[in-house]
Amino acid sequence: MQYDRDGLIQILEQEALQRGEFTLASGKKASYYLDCRRITLHPQGANLVAAGMLSVIEAAGDLPAAVGGMAIGADPITASIVTIAGQRGLPLKGFMVRKEPKGHGMGKQVEGPVEPGQEVVIVEDVITSGGSAIKAVEAAEAFGLKVREVIGIIDRLAGGEAAFAAKGLKLTTLTTIRDFGIEPE
Repeated sequence: MQYDRDGLIQILEQEALQRGEFTLASGKKASYYLDCRRITLHPQGANLVAAGMLSVIEAAGDLPAAVGGMAIGADPITASIVTIAGQRGLPLKGFMVRKEPKGHGMGKQVEGPVEPGQEVVIVEDVITSGGSAIKAVEAAEAFGLKVREVIGIIDRLAGGEAAFAAKGLKLTTLTTIRDFGIEPE
């Protein structure tokens, strides 16, 4: 599947963007809410997101060993990307980061076919302050992975890019809230 940015924007508008009064995870009030699980778990939405993120990854040159992010939000994104990569014969694997290390078994926080020293990309749905993706980056780095960049579906333009830059990381998003005629709050 080719990346169709206009198609992604259209499905985000139809399925994920809700207007009204909302309280965000940070406690801040907002006039809109983005429920990206409504597109990452949607057949066309999942394909559009994966094609877009895979195009960003491929444009960077050498493929990383894997893509992944914080469970649960990044899991369908990761699965969609590795599915399309597999269909194209690309050796891109996936991993997930638990919010906390397991309390049993091997006690892992990073799960999947990755090894310390490998280069990876962190994926995320909505970028606000960047907090969730930064936690994923920190866990991946503690495991020994080398994080190349963070790729998100949509940037609320609320400080996330600066937070990643402060950590020396590049943020790329497929869209921003301005694509929907909304100015940052």
